Amino acid sequence: MRLAGRKAVVTGASGGIGQAIAAAFVREGAKVVAHYYRNESTAAQFVAKTIADGGKAWAVGADVADMRDVEQLVGEAQSLLGGIDIWANIAGADILTGAGATLSDADKLARLIDVDLRGTIQCCRAASSVISSGGAIINLSWDLALIGMKGRNPEMFSATKAGVTGYTRSLARSLAPAIRVNEIAPGWIETTFVETEMEDAYRARVIEQTPLGRLGRPEDVAHAAVYLASDESSFVTGQTLKVNGGFSS
Repeated sequence: MRLAGRKAVVTGASGGIGQAIAAAFVREGAKVVAHYYRNESTAAQFVAKTIADGGKAWAVGADVADMRDVEQLVGEAQSLLGGIDIWANIAGADILTGAGATLSDADKLARLIDVDLRGTIQCCRAASSVISSGGAIINLSWDLALIGMKGRNPEMFSATKAGVTGYTRSLARSLAPAIRVNEIAPGWIETTFVETEMEDAYRARVIEQTPLGRLGRPEDVAHAAVYLASDESSFVTGQTLKVNGGFSS
């Protein structure tokens, strides 16, 4: 087990990529705090299954856009886990499905900045003061933020995630050599938006343009997260790992 005895926090772990990462950490031997914002029931289900399978996990709610909530999350995670070795910032604002899709452009941008950018920065600042030496922080970007994609929503999402990339690279220098800081930039992954909102014709074009000939799965991103959290990446910091099937170079 590559993370045996490690203590990890995964934000946005109530579903999708975040929950896949939390599950992968548990399988590799880590104890995990699965953070959620509103989806307490799905986070609780994950914890119940983890415990039933012999793992150790807890669900803790917080709004990562609120620094007071973040500080409480860090404190509670420390108490439950007995310390923190790994922190994965996966929480993100949904502006593409449900109520998020009905927001004005101004409100969408504000929410993305609050959750994806400010939330990542606040979690990093609060967690880095308590993460053990030799620990790791993993942030979440987007592969198309690195090359661009036309459209109002992609413009806002790209701007926010590009901010995460710049922050990740600077923080890696600030925290070295004690803590490694890297990010994952997923491509088209089978998330709720892809499953429910992506048109079949566009999906087919994306797959055709992807050298590996398929969309990604949350587990593909989780495998990358395990690598960045483990000692296998002990000489890797300030880097962006694309998980996109070769869609963008």
